[in-house]
Amino acid sequence: MFRESLTNEEVNNLPIIGYQGEIIVLETGDQKVAERYLSKQKLIGFDTESRANFTKGTKDSISLVQLSGAEKAFLIRLNKTGLSPGIIKILQSRKIVKVGLAIHDDLKKIMEVNDKFYPHNFVDLQSIVKDYGIQELGLKKISGIVLGKRISKAQRLSNWNAVKLTEAQQRYAATDAWICREIYMKLLNSVKTDVKRSENISQER
Repeated sequence: MFRESLTNEEVNNLPIIGYQGEIIVLETGDQKVAERYLSKQKLIGFDTESRANFTKGTKDSISLVQLSGAEKAFLIRLNKTGLSPGIIKILQSRKIVKVGLAIHDDLKKIMEVNDKFYPHNFVDLQSIVKDYGIQELGLKKISGIVLGKRISKAQRLSNWNAVKLTEAQQRYAATDAWICREIYMKLLNSVKTDVKRSENISQER
C-alpha cells in the first residue's frame, strides 16, 4: 500500500536520487546509436523539455526529447534536429512500452512538427497512480511516495535551447525520463488498491 500524498516538507526530507548511467546527447539526424539500444528495450522512460516561455498566449516548442533505458539515456535536441525514422519507429512500436508523466501535450507537440509520428503503447503515470491509492500527480511527489526518494527540479526553467547543455541539465533531463521508468516498474510489482472499496470506506466515515 502506498500513501495517498506527501507534504512538501516530507518530500524535502527524503534522500535525493538521480540518474547515474550513461547520457548521450544527440544533435544531428544520425541517431543510430540510440536506435540500436532502444529497439532492444521492452520499457523506455520518456520525457521532454521546452524552453521556458513567460509570454502569455504563446506556445512552447519542445527543445529536447529524453528516452531512457536502465543503463543509457538519450537526449535528442529537437531544436537542432528532428527524430530519425528509426526513433519514430520505436515510439510507434506496440511491443515497446514508453512511460512518462503528463505526456498528452508532449506527444501532441511532436505530432505537430512531424506528421508521420503516430504514438503507440505510451503509458502516462498520472493515469495509473490512482489505481494504487496515490492522489498526487506531480513527478517529484510520486517519486517520493513510490520510491521513497526525491528528484531535483532545479534545472526545470533553464535554457533548453542553449548552444551546449550543461552537465547539470543533462543529468536532470535524463533523470526525469529514467525515474518514470523506475516508478512504473515498482508499480507493476505492487498490489493495486481496491479503489471502489476505499471510496466506500471514506464515505462511511
